[in-house]
Amino acid sequence: MDHRILHALSVDARQSVSAIAAGLHLSRANAYERISRLRRSGVLEGYTAVIDSRAAGMATAAYVFLTLKQDDWEVLRGALADEPAVRHLALVGGQYDAVLLVRTRTVEELRRVIFERIQSLACVQSSQTALIFDDHTQHEHPMPRRQS
Repeated sequence: MDHRILHALSVDARQSVSAIAAGLHLSRANAYERISRLRRSGVLEGYTAVIDSRAAGMATAAYVFLTLKQDDWEVLRGALADEPAVRHLALVGGQYDAVLLVRTRTVEELRRVIFERIQSLACVQSSQTALIFDDHTQHEHPMPRRQS
């Protein structure tokens, strides 16, 4: 039931607890308690607006793959915490140590962020950039498959 509530909220986080309860055939009190528990446990962190980056003028994007100096993940996170162009930053395994999603208004701004802001960091050993020509983001919470 928790996954159904999460799915309902991911489809429309503005709907009332009563609407969620009615849609899932729960009592309002049960739905309210479950949502409260999901918040307290940290599963449900908050509510946010879903923004179409292209429509908002941030049509230029790239994934930037980084190789870092030994144990510099926290240094990288701290250095880029206030960079609005970096929309996602992840520590990964494999050929690279980190991957960043960078979104900007123009190619010139993307170049500036990558060359002047990211590659100039002492913790970055090397980088590789993949331009994004088109993308799709799924914002709905996936429903778990039923066990057979």
